[in-house]
Amino acid sequence: MTDLPLVSIVTPSYNQARYIEATIQSVLAQDYPRIEYGIVDGGSTDGTVEVIKKFEGRIGWWVSEQDKGQTDAINKGFARAQGEILAWINSDDTYEAGAVSAAVKYLQEHPDVGMVYGDCNFINESGRVIGKFNSAQTDLQLLRRGYVHIPQQTAFFRADLWRQVGPLDPSFYFAMDYDLWTRLAARSKIQYVPQLWANFRLHISGKTIVADDRCWPEMIRVHYRDGGSFFSIINTKYFIRKLIAPIWNWRRRRMLNG
Repeated sequence: MTDLPLVSIVTPSYNQARYIEATIQSVLAQDYPRIEYGIVDGGSTDGTVEVIKKFEGRIGWWVSEQDKGQTDAINKGFARAQGEILAWINSDDTYEAGAVSAAVKYLQEHPDVGMVYGDCNFINESGRVIGKFNSAQTDLQLLRRGYVHIPQQTAFFRADLWRQVGPLDPSFYFAMDYDLWTRLAARSKIQYVPQLWANFRLHISGKTIVADDRCWPEMIRVHYRDGGSFFSIINTKYFIRKLIAPIWNWRRRRMLNG
């Protein structure tokens, strides 16, 4: 067992008492034997801490204190992580059984790959599957054009690569993962594996619904920072997305209420 790499998983959390137990259970139910699991809570007041305490004998560590938001919490968690492979799972999302084992197996068999990711379902507040994330193979050139196709919930990457490109940029509220993917892809191969590894929960209070309009402007900021042109595919996609945003948001809310 000791020859298997340690996997450090971090859950950032703030006032997610309704969902965090399912998140914790999905990590603890993994069949991979070497997981260091840490929870970084931002000082929740809704009962989240009480939920965490139910599992404190089974998790590696946890903390509940004021922080500067999700990005700060993830950075704090990875600064403490001891694993050779890193991942984070948000406090309203869940892993599928066997996800960690499958990700580790792929990284062990492909030493040239720095990050691996898989398929992801959309689930609603009650955990019912309501759709599927459009996962697909991408790379640095495609990422810079706005073809992301990486569900963050399924991503596992090497700690030594993180130490080269991290931490997450705290100036990003929404696209800190996209920013990270571009930096990882600039240094190493990233690989899609067509296996279901996680579930992305959509709910009315989630920032994917509440603050979706902040995502693409942040992606555009990454584009220009890395020398991108105004006459680019990602800019075209951004303007189209702005035009169809009302329909897009209506469709997502209908999915949640359906």
